[in-house]
Amino acid sequence: MTTFAELLLGGVALGSVYALIALGFVVIFRATEVVNFAHASLLLAGGYVTAVLHDDIGFWLALAVGVAGAALVGAAVEFLVMRRYRGRDHSVLAIVTIGVDILLTTELARRIGTDVLSLGDPWGDAVVTIGSVTIAQTRIAAFLAAALLITAFLLAFRFTSWGVAMRAAAESPSTAALMGVRLGRVSLGAWAVAGGLAAVAALFLTVFPTPGLERTTSLAALKAFPAAILGGLDSTTGALVGGLLVGVTESLATGYQGDLTFLGRGIGDLAPYLVMVAVLLIRPAGLFGTKELARV
Repeated sequence: MTTFAELLLGGVALGSVYALIALGFVVIFRATEVVNFAHASLLLAGGYVTAVLHDDIGFWLALAVGVAGAALVGAAVEFLVMRRYRGRDHSVLAIVTIGVDILLTTELARRIGTDVLSLGDPWGDAVVTIGSVTIAQTRIAAFLAAALLITAFLLAFRFTSWGVAMRAAAESPSTAALMGVRLGRVSLGAWAVAGGLAAVAALFLTVFPTPGLERTTSLAALKAFPAAILGGLDSTTGALVGGLLVGVTESLATGYQGDLTFLGRGIGDLAPYLVMVAVLLIRPAGLFGTKELARV
């Protein structure tokens, strides 16, 4: 029972980080109806900036610069690349984001090389023991930070003019434009917010018990993609629920993979995609996604 509790708590903490990444997918999709496959490179960029600067300016300031840097990279991608393809088919834009991801990830991987970079977090390998359950402080910090950021985003999405503009653009871009909503500004803001969230997620994906930032860290975004899909790509609530489902599923499958050898090795890495497929077979639009209606 103790093992199950530890795996469950660890899965919730990991899932909250996945929810941050999934929320980035959802924000961009709601603003532009484009699936952003360059999200992994934004995550790696934010983590890299934090890792490079923390020795010189301290962890917290380095993290702030990393978040701002990832937001700036996201905004630059939107302004310099995506905006030039506005009006094209959404599948074409998705392919463009794949090209952007390859370019950015290749350059960042070249800079990182074979090194494993520390982000200089203040928690180290400290743990908290509650009864017979032990959990790393980094996991607790990840859950609290994700809860704070997601709550702040949902409040901004609901009550600020930027949030109203984004909801209007998601409902009907042409109508929103006629009502004075500047679609370019909404899209730029969405890419910047997604980059900032990815940078925070990069921090908690590379702290204890993981060794640090590697050139393969960006692959974690691929695990958050099923979270966004099964929750519903146009649902902020779905990103949260999907992230938690994926995190708990991965944690439990990895923790008990010794008892699941009949399913093959590495079932923990495969489990999020199995859950995604199972959900989509029942609800093709995801758990909270909007069903598209068509008159035939």
